[in-house]
Amino acid sequence: MTTEHAIKQTLLKAAEGKRLSFEEGVLLIKHAELLELGWAANEVRKRLHPDSEPITYVIDRNVNYTNYCDAYCTFCAFYAAPSSKKGYVLPYEVIKTKIDELIEAGGTQLLIQGGHNPELGIEFYEAMLGNIRRDFPALTIHGLSPSEIDHITRTSKISLEEALQRLVKAGLSSIPGGGAEMLVERVKNIISPLKMSAERWLEVMETAQRLGLRTTATMMYGTVETLEERIEHLIRLRDVQDRTGGFTAFIAWSFQPGDTPLAKKVTRPSTATDYLKMVAVSRLMLDNIKNVQTSWVTQGSGLGQAAFAFGANDFGGTMMEENVVSAAGTYHDVSLATMITCIHQAGYDAAKRDTQYAILEHHPRQLTAVGV
Repeated sequence: MTTEHAIKQTLLKAAEGKRLSFEEGVLLIKHAELLELGWAANEVRKRLHPDSEPITYVIDRNVNYTNYCDAYCTFCAFYAAPSSKKGYVLPYEVIKTKIDELIEAGGTQLLIQGGHNPELGIEFYEAMLGNIRRDFPALTIHGLSPSEIDHITRTSKISLEEALQRLVKAGLSSIPGGGAEMLVERVKNIISPLKMSAERWLEVMETAQRLGLRTTATMMYGTVETLEERIEHLIRLRDVQDRTGGFTAFIAWSFQPGDTPLAKKVTRPSTATDYLKMVAVSRLMLDNIKNVQTSWVTQGSGLGQAAFAFGANDFGGTMMEENVVSAAGTYHDVSLATMITCIHQAGYDAAKRDTQYAILEHHPRQLTAVGV
């Protein structure tokens, strides 16, 4: 069988809803053309989310409660060393003001994350989450990535299960997928050697999901990983999802080199084509994760819009505030009106959703006289 024929058979297999193997994923990411990947990914998307369904978004705000961090990840330009005078820990009054602004804008989700601050134990997080829950009982607190939770277990010398139970009791609603980067130990040992292992990231997520929390899954590609390692990452996520069903969505974004130490090691910046291929391959490999988000924060609204033709069904959050990616030198400001316009221009209705993908508000596409 020729490579071309093998690609065609693999794409048809995926389009029909059949599971792809590691070898088939590698075949596609290495050799399939962009448009044929897009066709197959769009077929899978249409089976899960028919064209009559809207493209969704969530109104949220990202609040970074501290930038002190002792992980020293080479891809990060946001952190301040624990001894730095540039570090901060936000007082609750500041956090509350930011959330007031979010609520005024119709927001339903708070994405709250921070660095690995060695001075903060579980009691700090319980107090912060408890104050937010007391003052904003209807708000979804989507916060504390697996690496932060792992950090809490070490600073407070408690078990993972105890940490999660205490955080949930304090008000945590769901967990974002940050800190995954690439779920391959070889890669992590190069780009974030002081951070949690890939195994530990998966353990935190699976434990949280077994305790009833829903979470998202992510991938940061375009550093030192191979194409095979990208597929390995996707399969590891898929295996956990088989056991728990706890991932609500998957989001991939490219490494933003900017002012980061890792930039010197990356010789080929990721392209728009790379991004669309990654979205499509993710949709084809992750047959058990229903939602695929675009990443306009790193890619911009235009490329985020294009991803709808490559398997994505969600525009992500409005992100009223973003500090980490912008610290590396990448900044895209996309308003809610722009998001809705992008969705309409792509030929879909738009809909505001909550964190668990329940539709809250519908924005039908206005048809023109020629039916566009």
